[in-house]
Amino acid sequence: MLPPSSSNFLGDRVLQIPLSDRWRIYYRLQELMIPCSCPADGSLRVQVNSLQAEMLVRSTVMQFLASRQELVDWLERCWHDTAES
Repeated sequence: MLPPSSSNFLGDRVLQIPLSDRWRIYYRLQELMIPCSCPADGSLRVQVNSLQAEMLVRSTVMQFLASRQELVDWLERCWHDTAES
């Protein structure tokens, strides 16, 4: 998955995504207008230009690679964090 976010989140990311999911993630990122490419080495290269793009990339990768339980836990954390705000 993606490394934790940091204050230096801008720039190119090289993601090692299973080949079976790489193209589906690539096409979804294209729909979200996030620049990306799939070079011959099997990686997925993503250009992260903003915090919003970082969040969309992370969310998209999670959507395809996380287990159902991981997604449920993440959603519950989001709801909990929103309720505290």
